[in-house]
Amino acid sequence: MIHTLTLNTAIDMNIFCDPLKPSAVNRTQHTEYCPNGKGVNVSLILNHYQQPTHIMGIFGGFTGQFIVEELRQKKIKVTPAWVSEPTRINIFINDGTEEYKLINPGAKIDDDCKQQVINHLQCVASGDYLIISGSLPPGIESRLYGEIIELCQQKGCEVILDISHPVLRQLLELRPLLIKPNNDELREIFSLDASNHQQAREAMRTLHQLGARNVLLTMGAEGLYFSDGEGVWFCSAPKIELVSSACAGDAALGAFLSKWLNGEDIAHSLALASATGADVAGSAGLGQLQRTQGLLQQIQVVQL
Repeated sequence: MIHTLTLNTAIDMNIFCDPLKPSAVNRTQHTEYCPNGKGVNVSLILNHYQQPTHIMGIFGGFTGQFIVEELRQKKIKVTPAWVSEPTRINIFINDGTEEYKLINPGAKIDDDCKQQVINHLQCVASGDYLIISGSLPPGIESRLYGEIIELCQQKGCEVILDISHPVLRQLLELRPLLIKPNNDELREIFSLDASNHQQAREAMRTLHQLGARNVLLTMGAEGLYFSDGEGVWFCSAPKIELVSSACAGDAALGAFLSKWLNGEDIAHSLALASATGADVAGSAGLGQLQRTQGLLQQIQVVQL
């Protein structure tokens, strides 16, 4: 089973309007509401590619209830840890010229809710995978990441990390199966750059030395890199008209894992990741994922 854990879930409100004007009434053309949170997105993509998945996370109030109900309507197993305050709403605005992202910090999490999360994680078993994705809400300290990884290791469950917290560098000492930084996180957390293939190879070497067993590096419109410690692959990104980049990295990770964890070819896994991420970047939320097959035709994968 592939489990995901999202400690800071959200509803994404995607707004489309004409170019914004300050100190004026700006009327919207179209608004979409999507259940969100990085691990939630990964599970939605895994479900799209017919992979069994189980969502764990923190939810609260009417907004949290909305997310859980939407996910259960899609026949995805959800085990919610409940908190009294409503789950946050994040706002993404596309005014035809610029993209704006308004991200809320999330509800403050109490000790009871944290214990619910730990209790729910007892379900993981040997041979399972746990993907920990997203930010920490107020009230949860970064040491919880290490506690969760150690719990999983005791149970024989592999851990995949997609987090932007600086503690990621320290967590590599616990040798997670895979990490998925983007180019900003690579620079901000590890002081590494990947502006060209040589820099990417050197960055991958450093990440492996720090403890990462496998690395999927997402670069937005610049493409993807993957390294398993023995080889490094580069995958191009197809050209799309950007609508919202908010969920593209999560989508790429979910698509990659849907193939890679089943032992499929790395090149095929990367190509699907790139096409899926691009399809989502050209959509509000995760979109309908109807263009992925066409986008695959634009993609090239090379082993460096």
